[in-house]
Amino acid sequence: MNNKTLVGSTIGTTLDRFINHKQADFPFATGELSQLLRDIALAGKIINLEINKSGLLDIAGAYGAVNVQGEEQQKLDVIANVRFIRALRNGGQVCAIVSEEDDEIVEINADSNYVVAMDPLDGSSNIDVNVSIGTIFSIYRRVTAPGEHVTKEDVLQKGDKQVAAGYILYGSSTMMVYTTGHGVNGFTLEPSLGEFVLSHADIQSPEDGQIYSVNEGAYYSFEQGVQDYIRYCKEERYSARYIGSLVSDFHRNMFKGGIYLYPRTDKSPNGKLRLVYECNALAFIAEQSGGMATDGENRIMSLDPLELHQRTQLLIGSTAMVKKAVSFL
Repeated sequence: MNNKTLVGSTIGTTLDRFINHKQADFPFATGELSQLLRDIALAGKIINLEINKSGLLDIAGAYGAVNVQGEEQQKLDVIANVRFIRALRNGGQVCAIVSEEDDEIVEINADSNYVVAMDPLDGSSNIDVNVSIGTIFSIYRRVTAPGEHVTKEDVLQKGDKQVAAGYILYGSSTMMVYTTGHGVNGFTLEPSLGEFVLSHADIQSPEDGQIYSVNEGAYYSFEQGVQDYIRYCKEERYSARYIGSLVSDFHRNMFKGGIYLYPRTDKSPNGKLRLVYECNALAFIAEQSGGMATDGENRIMSLDPLELHQRTQLLIGSTAMVKKAVSFL
């Protein structure tokens, strides 16, 4: 297929049309998961508009409260959380939400079948300086019967139990990337139409790469093996690329080949990233695109979550690079 034919094959394939076409791939294909993905996309469009106005309205900067992580909430963190909860409640497919911004499980529709775990706005402290940020989401099918109160058993499931996961990247263009376990596809928001259009079909991450992404400012608080791997990357003349926005760093490395590391530190001995609504989602996408995700000892999606806001170390990206990093640990 030549380039012109390839371009023509994707133009006009909206997210709605793609979801309808792929519905048979979904577990329990009743249309509920399809609608849920549409609800997430709708909320993403609304958040995109809010972000684009952030420099003109008083919605950037600190909100004046601290979330359960002990992190200062940004105004857009709160706005994004409200928008997503409202969209998912109105959509009717979700029984409960686990969010970075809420201490406990948010129950919304007891009769529904799906649980959503999300970071509504990752990297939101970068908004003030116009740096790319993102939304991360995981979708699970509840364990308890519809109509009952949602329990932690419904929410604290291994990443292997995800039925779908994805992220929305708000950058030079806005993209929604997701998987249902049948490959990874990316959709770019076409502003004049207000539609997500298939732009990156069947994304395949390079097996190896030459980009490493880590906050080297914390170098001396990393364990010795991580320090040794970073020195190895420098000796190999790899490129250091670190935005400080998890979705943005992961997205770049998935396309170009690279590794993202958020190691344990003296300050965060268990790691800092959250397993349930950050690491599991990106691990699912990484594996579906040919990459790898580990905590240094175990595959991320095999970990048993014990707490809603459980933290973990994360090494994720091109398989060869992740394996090499693990060999230093």
